[in-house]
Amino acid sequence: GTTSRSTPATYIGIMEEIRRLFAKANGVDASLFSSNSKGACPVCGGKGVIITDMAFMDPVTIPCEACHGTQYNSEVLQYQLKGFNILDVLNMTVDEAAEFFTENKIRNKLKALQHVGMGYITLGQPTNTLSGGECQRIKLASHLKSHKCIYAMDEPTTGLHGADIDLLMKLLN
Repeated sequence: GTTSRSTPATYIGIMEEIRRLFAKANGVDASLFSSNSKGACPVCGGKGVIITDMAFMDPVTIPCEACHGTQYNSEVLQYQLKGFNILDVLNMTVDEAAEFFTENKIRNKLKALQHVGMGYITLGQPTNTLSGGECQRIKLASHLKSHKCIYAMDEPTTGLHGADIDLLMKLLN
């Protein structure tokens, strides 16, 4: 789904492995590297924003002053993996992360995103900020290695740039 909590890293299933790597490197619990669990900012609950309901008007949303929109508490950002904290890693593009990680489990899934032309998105970008076509390509990337699937596509090139159409056709072929 496309929510403020869902990201490309969670959608393709690499976030658990990233948390595990951070935990192992720092000798702490993996849940510390989740903005939905122990690592969440205590003020905003890991949302990165404070939402004020205005009754009959649209809600007012402001960045959390405690975490400055990072979603994590300050302790979490002190832990590093190869010189980067969890926020640095989540701000990496798919292309950057594919070079950073050496673990096949992660790299193979990142390569799938690259194959569908999504190397420019960041690992931690909320999926509700992506276009419909980008979400569809992430979904396609998450299923690429499955050999027990039949794909039925209805107008798969609608709205795509010519270069993206070429990429998609090569991928499907």
